[in-house]
Amino acid sequence: MPSFAVCTHGELAARGKLRKFVFLEGSYLASLDGTGYFSSKKVHCAGCQRKVNSKTGEVTYQHQMLGGVIIHPDLRQVIPLRPEPILRLDGEAKNDCERNAAKRFIARLKQDYPHMVFTITEDALSPNAPHIREILAHNYHFILGVKAGDHAHLFEQVRQARQEGRTTEYELRQGKTVHRFSFINGLALNQSNPDVVVNFIEYWEIKRGKTQHFSWVTDFVITQLNVYTLMHGGRARWKVENETCLSSRQAGNTLKNQGYHFEHNYGHGRNNLSVVFATLMMLAFLVDQVQQLGWATFQAVLTKKKRLIRVWEHMRALFKTIEFKSMEELFNAILFGYTAKIKIGVPF
Repeated sequence: MPSFAVCTHGELAARGKLRKFVFLEGSYLASLDGTGYFSSKKVHCAGCQRKVNSKTGEVTYQHQMLGGVIIHPDLRQVIPLRPEPILRLDGEAKNDCERNAAKRFIARLKQDYPHMVFTITEDALSPNAPHIREILAHNYHFILGVKAGDHAHLFEQVRQARQEGRTTEYELRQGKTVHRFSFINGLALNQSNPDVVVNFIEYWEIKRGKTQHFSWVTDFVITQLNVYTLMHGGRARWKVENETCLSSRQAGNTLKNQGYHFEHNYGHGRNNLSVVFATLMMLAFLVDQVQQLGWATFQAVLTKKKRLIRVWEHMRALFKTIEFKSMEELFNAILFGYTAKIKIGVPF
């Protein structure tokens, strides 16, 4: 996937298709999340993660990966990046983890795209000092979810600052929706790492009597001019879970429920087969997202069929009965209809 993905992204950039993904201060928003794609209680290899049931001692063998996609709050499409397998390495007795995979992912991201600046967005499991240092060491930005239960020291600083009037309280109304913000710059992430300084956003969306609450830390200096954009960036990460199901929600939903069957067990093989299958699926997803971004014919087909899974179903039905010389011809058949010319043989 590396060379193909990099070349594809380079082609998108050359055609100006990546410009619409620019997020804040020239950076591209990259959402990271982990997902599993193989699980068995019998079949396994040296690279499998091992999960032991504490009550029964039963072992479940799993393959997982850390996936990433370039996203934008205003766009439905996402652009998959090279995934990072979460595997036991040769000779390792312990499981690999998402944190180690994230370190490898970010290093390879810099290697693949040395001239691009990324803003990394992740869920509330990610904001720890080593990870933030790793992001900043590559001159990237971050918008990371935080929760009071996991970051007690951080939220205590916010509480004290709010009592002393040092937070900025800001409210924005859009029709029947109220966006309420409270933010402050320059807080220590935790007591153990006072040198890791973050900026904090707390956000409430009040709509039709219902309230949703979110909070993030970021390295961007927060102002009233950019807090709405930062909030949208933080919330846009759900596109991975939906789309790629790597858990931005739109990406995961697409890979798992729109005909890719990402969670289906296609086989394990002796060593790397399941990893290859998962990578091929991400390549297929990349091709389809590129088509949605830049091919008018595919866009028209998707508009007509409304859901990707219906596109795949129609394509399979035509493939079974008719020979096509190109994808253009196939998609035109879906758009405008196709009548096959059947030659009926004369019995003898």
